[in-house]
Amino acid sequence: MTTLLHIDSSTQGADSVTRALTAHAVERLADGATTVERLDLVADPIPHLLGRPEDNRWVRQFMAADTIVIGAPTYNFTVPTQLKAWFDRIALAGTTFRYGDNGPEGLVGDKRVIVAIASGGNYEDGSAFEHNKSYVQAFFQFLGVEPRIVAARGVALSPTAKAEAIAAARAEIDQLAAALEPVRA
Repeated sequence: MTTLLHIDSSTQGADSVTRALTAHAVERLADGATTVERLDLVADPIPHLLGRPEDNRWVRQFMAADTIVIGAPTYNFTVPTQLKAWFDRIALAGTTFRYGDNGPEGLVGDKRVIVAIASGGNYEDGSAFEHNKSYVQAFFQFLGVEPRIVAARGVALSPTAKAEAIAAARAEIDQLAAALEPVRA
């Protein structure tokens, strides 16, 4: 049996684009032999880090998962503080990364990480205001994982722009799910 960890960090509830996209991804990726664990960082917030992180349930849950699907809405150009608190917990020296003679080395290895990003504005890669995708990508690469990122940009521009961005992101998730091996033991 395999495990899929579904993480949400949007405060928008039922109106959340990232919650809708991650639910779609989980539906497409999980099969009858997959255990799906859900972590809602808004309903069950993680205390912000004080001092050095320790071995904790979030690290164990992350390391045990084969696939991680994360909703990362863009709040003030970057990830919500709830998701940042989770990142702070799972970046654990000696467990998920280490420092060696050639700098940091990711220890996480073979995990599938799929991140659904949504932004009200249209902050393309390279924009001075785009700090969500670049941060998420750098964070997981630091841990030794190449995340797959699906972005729905410009969802606050108009109802048409929102519908088009969501449809394009769902289509990208469908293509990604079709290209990936099924999540099975």
